[in-house]
Amino acid sequence: MNTKTKVDHLRRTKILATLGPATDDEKVFTKMLKHGLDVVRVNFSHGNEQDHLDRIEQVRRLSRESGRTVGILVDLQGPKIRIGKFSDGKIKLVESDEFELDSSLEGAVGDQHRVGVTYQPLAEDVTTGDRLLLDDGLIELQVTGIEGTRVSTKVTIGGVLSDSKGLNLAGGGLSAAALTEKDKADIMTAAKVGADYVAVSFVTCAADVELARRLLREAGGQGSIVSKIERAEAVERHVEIIDASDAVMIARGDLAVEIGDAELPAIQKILINASRERNCVCITATQMMQSMVESPIPTRAEVLDVANAVMDGTDAVMLSAETAVGAHPDKVIEAMARICLGAERHRLARISRHRVDEPLNDAEESIAMGAMYIANHLGVRAILALTESGQTAKLMSRISSGIPIMALSRSAATVHRVTLYRGVYPVLWDVDKNNDVEPPFQAVEVLRGLLKLNSGDIVLITFGDLEGVEGNTNTLKLVTIP
Repeated sequence: MNTKTKVDHLRRTKILATLGPATDDEKVFTKMLKHGLDVVRVNFSHGNEQDHLDRIEQVRRLSRESGRTVGILVDLQGPKIRIGKFSDGKIKLVESDEFELDSSLEGAVGDQHRVGVTYQPLAEDVTTGDRLLLDDGLIELQVTGIEGTRVSTKVTIGGVLSDSKGLNLAGGGLSAAALTEKDKADIMTAAKVGADYVAVSFVTCAADVELARRLLREAGGQGSIVSKIERAEAVERHVEIIDASDAVMIARGDLAVEIGDAELPAIQKILINASRERNCVCITATQMMQSMVESPIPTRAEVLDVANAVMDGTDAVMLSAETAVGAHPDKVIEAMARICLGAERHRLARISRHRVDEPLNDAEESIAMGAMYIANHLGVRAILALTESGQTAKLMSRISSGIPIMALSRSAATVHRVTLYRGVYPVLWDVDKNNDVEPPFQAVEVLRGLLKLNSGDIVLITFGDLEGVEGNTNTLKLVTIP
């Protein structure tokens, strides 16, 4: 959003979409922007560096031409553990078959009895009786023996198994480091392109997050760190991970494989609630509109899935294959936006007891919480947060509300960062020092260009006494539109 964009219907939940071959068409991507795309995901698991650079350049050019502010999230591949390749490309495993995984095998030498695996310490990390899940859980093996680099198993759920499918240990426990050498190189690329967010895959603890942040800062990047919750260990340590992160992503694919699909709904609600309680941004991801990879409309189950995440308070909902390789990327965005708006009209999406019974951390959080209490009880039309870092706007967004929060900042990095905050709308703006009108009232004039304001409408403004100082928000002002 910028000061020339008129807003009629404000959707609070943000839409994050993955780039890919299906979004490379400029006409398609422009339609995605028109339908409400907020943040793009650049998946470093696929493609080469030049592919990523070209897509990011296109996003910035087309969003600028459309008058939209769009955030950029770089998603690191992480230690994706896969089986090797088969001499014939695939095999069929039947229940009770004996099958062997051997990390010493290289090349396309897999057959009906064995296959290689990319994860060298597999034999050290598993014990007899463990369940190994292949191809997102479609095939299940039970460990029957371990000798050297070889893990002997018995097939408990069979099926067709092809090259390079993923491998998980049910219940978690694999010791693979969250950041691979490829990830460390990709962090350099993320810094070079000025990514607003960098997502770290297969995080297990706060130390993984802190390492990623340090490497990004050393590379010159100022982006925020997103921790992907997709390991059982991450669920157990979710509080420390949330506290160390700027945002978390509930990556429901690998997570469901590790903890079991029946556990996933409750864990999703716990993670969304914990994120909001601890002033962290939350993204709900994976298969939200999966049928729309082919279909022009979502299933009713997908509508309910998205709506439930919205009513639970997620900041953003994410699309993966639906936009990257799907047949209808623009229609997916349009449908997602429609569902989010419908869910946000429900009372459950507008009420909050955020930190009602807890002490506040500092003056900035006090101003943010006070502003939202006043706004929700006084019928305020909109909130204007004059901000250097976007922190006050984020703190406000933790309270569920139907009132738009306009984050006005002269920092391009800040306005791109807030594209992921629920209910916060980015406006690149700076005070006109040659204007005799005080900055808060200049901001009200900016708001007139964005929202339809009527005489008697009340606008709430937050700002700091010291211009240009982060964390200085200490004032709120109520203004009635004449």
